[in-house]
Amino acid sequence: MKSIKYPLYFVLSTFVLVMLSSCEPKGLEEKDVFVQESSLDAILSEENPVHGYKIYTLNEFLDAFMTEQGNFWSDTSQYRERATTGNGIYMFSVDTIKTDTIGIYIRGRITTDDYAGNFYKAMVIQQVVNGEQQNLRISVDLGSSAGMYNLGQEILIRCNGLAVGRYSNQPQLCVPSYNNNIYAMNASQKVGWAPGRIQGSVFRRVTRMIGTPDVSQLKYDTLSLATLYTQIPLRPTIDAAGMDKVRKADGRLVVIRDVHFTGQFNNDGTLAMCDTLHPDSSSNANVFAPTTQNIGYPQGRLLQDQGTNKIMCSSSEYAKFAYYYLPGADRHGVSQCAQWEGTVTGILGWYQDKASKLSSLDGFEWSVTPRGIPGIGIEDIRMYYHGDADSPWVPKEFDPNDYK
Repeated sequence: MKSIKYPLYFVLSTFVLVMLSSCEPKGLEEKDVFVQESSLDAILSEENPVHGYKIYTLNEFLDAFMTEQGNFWSDTSQYRERATTGNGIYMFSVDTIKTDTIGIYIRGRITTDDYAGNFYKAMVIQQVVNGEQQNLRISVDLGSSAGMYNLGQEILIRCNGLAVGRYSNQPQLCVPSYNNNIYAMNASQKVGWAPGRIQGSVFRRVTRMIGTPDVSQLKYDTLSLATLYTQIPLRPTIDAAGMDKVRKADGRLVVIRDVHFTGQFNNDGTLAMCDTLHPDSSSNANVFAPTTQNIGYPQGRLLQDQGTNKIMCSSSEYAKFAYYYLPGADRHGVSQCAQWEGTVTGILGWYQDKASKLSSLDGFEWSVTPRGIPGIGIEDIRMYYHGDADSPWVPKEFDPNDYK
């Protein structure tokens, strides 16, 4: 019996191993993840056999589907109070996109990266049309989205069933979201409908990646502040034409050259100097983004050229570099900030969340949002002492021990 028993065990064990190995999932190959440009027409035609499809440029998409008031507003379904002042211009809006129609698609290349935390659950895509940038923000509920949707990756999105709207006047692909937090600061102005994040599983289902990531295809507009303000309105007219100009400029990938931090911040329409208090307690500390006491608004620190042109550098208090000193700042203050000059790269934006302030625009609505700093994410802020390339800025984090 023993001479038969052990060979049987061997045969059975081998059979089990073969069965287990045959159950292992097949590893993903490039063709399983990335769609090739040459096969797009066939795939989309098969996906839309009845109504067909159209791929819109980003500006065409906004013109076709984003209206001023949105189609989600009604007497019983209203946006937050601060959305409008009754002048016909809305800072917040939601337009839903039909499902029983042609396939509605947009495509673009990802210009953002969320590693440094300054684009939390958000991304921007870029499309270059006739040599010019078109851009659109996407609000999506995906943590560490750059792990899947890399910088430079071109994506194609089916928009049927989603929405397009404006949050603080910034256009974005989104879904409707209702805020009912009656305990928030200024809650009466915030309760209501606004653009919200697309569920992660939904976004993955409606999105295809075209080819592999290629950062060399991204278009950066390198220019001075003086040149920038010949292309965009510093203080736009408060009408449909004026708002269209700033909305179409939102999301642009820029390199602002020959600027320095002044050590100032926008104190509700006036400039004030940053202080040297602990960023846990002072929203005016001389770091990129001290606390907002969890209100969550973007923190702005002023950039200026050698003349009088200014723009805000916008950062989130949840960014990994939020508590790093501004270039030239330290625990003693901001007196050395003007000595450090260079470039700031990032996403251009025009942010205004209170329609009541439209009549008194101060130009501080424009900002550039960096994707990181040297050593943390993408090196979007490059400063040099007196502009000397041999003396680069080395970021330094706030140290609470300096205050003991």
